[in-house]
Amino acid sequence: MSPIAMPLSPMAEMRAITKRYGGITALDQVDFRIFGREIHALCGDNAAGKSTLIKVLSGAITPEEGEIVFEGKPVRFRGPRDAKDLGIETVYQDLALADNLDVAANLFLGRELTHERTKGIFLDLRRMEDEARNLLARLKIHLPNVRQRVRTMSGGQRQCVAIARSVYFNARLVILDEPTAALGVKETQKVFDLVTEMREQGLTVVMISHNLNHVFDLCDRITVLKTGRLAGSRHISETSKEEVLRMIMTGSSSPDGDGGAGAKPVRLSA
Repeated sequence: MSPIAMPLSPMAEMRAITKRYGGITALDQVDFRIFGREIHALCGDNAAGKSTLIKVLSGAITPEEGEIVFEGKPVRFRGPRDAKDLGIETVYQDLALADNLDVAANLFLGRELTHERTKGIFLDLRRMEDEARNLLARLKIHLPNVRQRVRTMSGGQRQCVAIARSVYFNARLVILDEPTAALGVKETQKVFDLVTEMREQGLTVVMISHNLNHVFDLCDRITVLKTGRLAGSRHISETSKEEVLRMIMTGSSSPDGDGGAGAKPVRLSA
């Protein structure tokens, strides 16, 4: 796909992030830059550090070293709420949906709308349903009924509900953890369409994925981690699956690179 025009400065930048768990270094001086209105893939083998990196960005984990800069200003997250206040939302693989509740109830789960005249005692079910319909229409998500219980929905529909919930509360940067895992071709396309629509509406998306076909079909840029270190970052239009596979497997973009955890990381370029 052709590259989008990148702003001069990143929307979010993680600089020299280091996170240790006892004697294990999960992240070692990792740099990660995200530009506005891009779909950015984060890739790497198991234990590469992908989940740890997004948990740092979402405020769930505090790193021992490094800093996060958001729209040019250094920020320090004391927890996920601080990240959410900046518009950073994360959709994890488990989706955190309540199967026994309907679509509207799930969209507002934990942040329910109430009738003002009852001083927050009674839920405003009609307003939540209307807001749910408006949100789904804006994101071009086609569901039969906002009163449908989530447990009766397909995997792709459930993923779309979880993503829509993250968007409603003023999200600007949405992190998706393996959003197409275990989905069929048609269900995957529904998620692709939603992610593309989110970008069209001005949102920025970071997507963890193991599927390079999906990455090359959907994303603008890709960053690869190898055993907790930065292997490289590329525009999709300026790399190949072969180069990305080398970075994933060896930590080097060069065919004759020394690879492994000792490989010198390729610093990222915009």
